[in-house]
Amino acid sequence: MERVEAELFTDGGNNAVVRLPDRRFPGVLIQGDSLSILRSDIAEVVAACEQGDAAAACETAGLLLTDLDALLTRYSAALDAHEIPRPY
Repeated sequence: MERVEAELFTDGGNNAVVRLPDRRFPGVLIQGDSLSILRSDIAEVVAACEQGDAAAACETAGLLLTDLDALLTRYSAALDAHEIPRPY
């Protein structure tokens, strides 16, 4: 383990926007339990696709997209607040 000093651009929460040393752009730190939930949701989409249940797959995928859009909005707002250009 290495201890480093990072820049925090948002409150901690479940998905903090941080910049690690020697990185040009900040990233998003996702807590382990939140990452596990994200993986589980994606597995649910895959399972629905494998079972031919397009409606369930679309519903879950839509919820995932909404969650990722919110995360991207939070990331973009943090960059804007600190006048950092987006890396995309």
